[in-house]
Amino acid sequence: MTREISKSFYSFDEVKAHLKSGVPTLYHSSQTSTVIPFEKIQGLLNPSTVLGNLSTIKGHMELTPEKNISVSGFVTWKEAKEFCRAHGREIMTSPTEELAGVLSGIATSCTGERSFGFKNLRSQIVELTYLDHEGCEHKLSADKKLNLPFDLSSYQKDFSPYKNFKNAPYPRLEFETDLMTGTEGQLGVITSAVLKTIPYEEETYLFILLPRWEDNYEPHLEIYNAVQNFRDEIRAVEFIDSNSLSYLPSEKNPGKNQDAIFLEIRKKDFEKVYEELLSKLTHSDEETIFEMNPSKCRDLRMSVPRAIFEVNTRMGVTKKGTDVQVSSERFKDLMDFYRSYTKLGVAYNLFGHFGDAHLHFNFMPTPDKNDFCNEQLERLYHQVLSWHGSPFAEHGIGLLKKKFIAPFFSETEKQVFRQLKKQFDPKGQFFPEGFMSC
Repeated sequence: MTREISKSFYSFDEVKAHLKSGVPTLYHSSQTSTVIPFEKIQGLLNPSTVLGNLSTIKGHMELTPEKNISVSGFVTWKEAKEFCRAHGREIMTSPTEELAGVLSGIATSCTGERSFGFKNLRSQIVELTYLDHEGCEHKLSADKKLNLPFDLSSYQKDFSPYKNFKNAPYPRLEFETDLMTGTEGQLGVITSAVLKTIPYEEETYLFILLPRWEDNYEPHLEIYNAVQNFRDEIRAVEFIDSNSLSYLPSEKNPGKNQDAIFLEIRKKDFEKVYEELLSKLTHSDEETIFEMNPSKCRDLRMSVPRAIFEVNTRMGVTKKGTDVQVSSERFKDLMDFYRSYTKLGVAYNLFGHFGDAHLHFNFMPTPDKNDFCNEQLERLYHQVLSWHGSPFAEHGIGLLKKKFIAPFFSETEKQVFRQLKKQFDPKGQFFPEGFMSC
């Protein structure tokens, strides 16, 4: 008999029946994850693990009386954003890949671009529901402390250096909703969630062209320091280097052999940001600053990682990229470390969430450089550990980053993971290859 290696679900009743069977399953939705290589996944999963597709479950959205958005089933971030806009509201999380699922985004604790102004996704969750190992549904609340039958004091002490980060190397485990946020489906299947929304206000984007960061990053650091006092006015501070922009068609590239930083701001705050921040920069002048409409900017922002993915696919390699966030005090150290990568003879690019000291460095290796790049990444993560930085602040750990995250787990974290799995996954059926199985 041929083993079933993948299964699509068309309702949560089907998921409940599957859960009762106890079959080990990796649940997924849109296959947009950068840490799970779906194209070659069978070689990475245990032979008994099924790939469970949740994107075939019909999605539903509605606004609650408090004007929050309630999402169930498969709904993309793009759909959620459009739904809110149609009702004069907006969500505060904005992942670069808008076609990813909202519920899977909660499972991986995706943070997107807007955490500069709105903090992380975890802070925007009001409540969620999930299915346990027996197929029973439970509701979790963000305003109730997580009550577990074991002590978390040592775990929380280890977590303390990361309290201001988007995501730490391990889940927060402070409030009830933290049980499913960032645990990557290893403790249950999320069926619905309620997220905070805010009134819609017209926004615009300001682009700043800069010299290549490899040659001179003083203008970049000046902007980084300057924007920190404008988190109420600026929603996102994003960076795209000249190498990333070079993958775009010339008509989409705003800078030729130049880096770009763009700011998402409310239209009504344009003058304040320009007069009190941009006009006072000493390393950038007015000729390098211009306004761009939101749709054109978002198209540019999404086009870059997609173009990089296409190049890697053509070369037959898996992306060798980082997802590192560090403290403000260590940001220059991170930039210096990334500079050392530019001298290794491997093509590269750098982009990401500049205002949060959270950047994605991507090697673009030929197949023969794969192992070499992995060695270089290990060198970086060793350094990040000594800096008390977060190695994977946005996209989760999945399968590709398990070996890199392992040194960040002390025996305290491992013991908590074992206790969580014993309590919430006694049959070992929720993503048994995940980072909690350490």
